Amino acid sequence: MAAQDTASDLVVLRFGRHRVPRPLADFPVRDIAGDAESAASIDAAVRAARRVIVVGTEADLAAVLTRLLRTERLDVEVAPLRAGLWRRNARRAATVAARRVPLIRDETGQVIVGAAYWLPPGDAATVHGEGIVDDTVLFDGEAPGVRIEPTTAMPGLRARLQTGRLRHGRWVSGRAAQLGTTGARVLRDGVGAPREVRRSTFYRHTEGWLRVR
Repeated sequence: MAAQDTASDLVVLRFGRHRVPRPLADFPVRDIAGDAESAASIDAAVRAARRVIVVGTEADLAAVLTRLLRTERLDVEVAPLRAGLWRRNARRAATVAARRVPLIRDETGQVIVGAAYWLPPGDAATVHGEGIVDDTVLFDGEAPGVRIEPTTAMPGLRARLQTGRLRHGRWVSGRAAQLGTTGARVLRDGVGAPREVRRSTFYRHTEGWLRVR
């Protein structure tokens, strides 16, 4: 997107009380409502946009990409602005060309942008079951937990065993990570799923998203 694009082409999505950086003052700002109304707020805000700048957390960015996926609007360019880097990156967010990168989602249609976890249920110390990345077995039996991350290049994601800040084993890259278990908690970009699961899959969507960075 060129620097001369009009304000109607670019919209700033502000989540919470985050301050909009001064270089973006000339562009329209849309405040996104709370959880119960965020989907409608996002859909309305991006309806005519070619590029959106997301001022918020990784979970907020994931919410925007989830709506773009579900409404088939992955042609919209998305520029994340994270706390602490706004001053440096705000101008770039409005002018730098976008690049299509893999979009990682789960079986419910929710996108992840930072990391997802499969964690032990309740008071358990381990996840019991089997975790696989494509044809590679991550674990078969017990595991303390699994971290899944999107990558900016193919095949799209990587995963490894992990619990808290302790990391175990090497990264395994692939198109999809799958879990079959007696019970596990799923954490997506810091937000926990409402209920435990027995199956979970994260995989590369057929179309990537247009990232500005």
